[in-house]
Amino acid sequence: MEEHVRQEPYDRQLECPADGPGKTDRLLLAMIRYDAGDARRIQHLTKVYEYAGLMGRMERLKKEDQEILEAAAIVHDIGIHRSEEKYGRNTGRYQEIEGPPEAEKLLASQGWPETVIQRVSYLVGHHHTYTDIDGMDYQLLVEADFLVNLFEEGALPETREDVFRRIFRTESGKYLFQQIFSQKTE
Repeated sequence: MEEHVRQEPYDRQLECPADGPGKTDRLLLAMIRYDAGDARRIQHLTKVYEYAGLMGRMERLKKEDQEILEAAAIVHDIGIHRSEEKYGRNTGRYQEIEGPPEAEKLLASQGWPETVIQRVSYLVGHHHTYTDIDGMDYQLLVEADFLVNLFEEGALPETREDVFRRIFRTESGKYLFQQIFSQKTE
């Protein structure tokens, strides 16, 4: 079997947005590089990003709010590795403490505007806090993360239903939840 050699083939494209990926794609590539070697985390963030983006479009978010939602979905768990290093585990609370500074650094390195960086940082620092949700971007991020976590963690039907009742507020989130977790009968 060939030895895998990590290369950075997209660096040139990352510097040329007109010829390569867009701003959000560049952030996604940077986050994949940040989590390099951790397929589980990369798979998770990619699924949350896709659901969040879809839900934002279904809810017809304004362009700037959609951009914030998608950026937050990409970096929402950026505090996991730092939490594991610092505390020996990655509870939601530790992620909320360690994630914002990491997200701010990554977004700034990609040239995101300060107003976007601050809102994304706030969302990263609160995405495991389910009270006082203050914005559609926050609500959609939480719902998208739950859509993925409920499946990845193999949640029992009663747990899924409890989460649905307590957390899901948007029409897009409710719709996707029902489509993903409903029992099909023939």
